[in-house]
Amino acid sequence: MSSDGQKAIIHFGGNDFFVGISPSGHAQTIESNSERHAAATPMELLLLALGSCTGVDVISILKKKRQLVTDYRIEVSGERRDEHPRAYTRLFVKHIVRGQGLSEQAVAQAIELSDQKYCSVAATLRGTAQIVTSYEIIEESNADAVV
Repeated sequence: MSSDGQKAIIHFGGNDFFVGISPSGHAQTIESNSERHAAATPMELLLLALGSCTGVDVISILKKKRQLVTDYRIEVSGERRDEHPRAYTRLFVKHIVRGQGLSEQAVAQAIELSDQKYCSVAATLRGTAQIVTSYEIIEESNADAVV
């Protein structure tokens, strides 16, 4: 097993704020006061990590399959335990793919490959939370295309 020399550093900034520095040196404000809504909470960052991890895979696979994707978004939500630790028990990942002449088979296969093989975040979370994946394909006419 390899650790890849990856180390995140999290500094306490006071007033329920933290500043996380990613292994690549990028700063992210994090807060533990979810009522204030001034920065993402650690559990919100987990949703973002899952969505972005799978999104990177899916869009890359669809490009290789020569699919004309004009817009793509991932909606991620979760159900958490009522008692502490308030871990996610189920995560819902919905892929919304817009494009021209998209193959439903190509989209479904790209999502499955990400979910089952490539997305490291999904692989990490799968041991403790069920991941439910779905998708929607929106066909776009030439008149709707954004170039």
